[in-house]
Amino acid sequence: MKSSKEILIASSNKGKIKEFKKLLSNFQLYSMADLNIDDPIEDGISFVENAIIKAKHGAEQSSKYTIADDSGIVIPDLNYEPGIYSARYAGLGATDKENRLKVINKLKEKNVESLKAYYVCVIVGLSSPSDPFPIVTQGEVHGKVSIISSGDGGFGYDKIFYPNNYSYSMATMDEEIKNKISHRAIASKKFIEKFFKLWDFFIIKFKNFPALF
Repeated sequence: MKSSKEILIASSNKGKIKEFKKLLSNFQLYSMADLNIDDPIEDGISFVENAIIKAKHGAEQSSKYTIADDSGIVIPDLNYEPGIYSARYAGLGATDKENRLKVINKLKEKNVESLKAYYVCVIVGLSSPSDPFPIVTQGEVHGKVSIISSGDGGFGYDKIFYPNNYSYSMATMDEEIKNKISHRAIASKKFIEKFFKLWDFFIIKFKNFPALF
C-alpha cells in the first residue's frame, strides 16, 4: 500500500517544486528528477487538461500519489496570452527573462505601462492514471503586469507582476506573504482540504483508505 503522505510532484520546474515543498510541508515529496521520470508532452488546450496529462503520467511512472499543476499568467488585453504557453511564450527553451521581455515588448507596442493580468494555477491529484476519486483545484491571483521589472525572488513572471493591493512585484514579496496569496498557495490550500475530506470519508465509512493509496 502506498503511503498517503508520499507524493510525487509531477514537475521539473525547480521554482514550482520549491514552492510546493513549503506549501505541503506535512508530506514526503518527490520530484520527477528524484525518480528519473521524464516530462510528458503537454498537448492539452487548457490548464486543466495539461495538469491531468502530467498527473496521469507521474502516477503511472511512479506508482505514487501524484500532484501536477499547470499554471501561467493571463493578460486579457493581449488575447489572453501567454496562458498555457507561459513557460514557452518566447519559444521552446525560452528563459524566464526572455518570456518576461516578450510581455514587456507587447506592452510597449500598445504604448501602455501596465495591463490587468492574473496568475492561474490548476492542481490535479491522482493515485493512479484511472483514479476514480481525482482531486482538482484552482487558484487565481489578480493584479497587473508592468514594463517595470523589480525584485530578486520568485520565478516566471513574478518580476513584472504586481498583485492587487500591493505596490510591489511578486518577486519583491516576502515568501511568507507570497505563500498566502499566490495562485499556487490558494490552489494548494483547496487541494489539502479536499484531500483530507476524502481521507476522512473513507476512514469513517470503510475504516480504511482505498488500496489505490
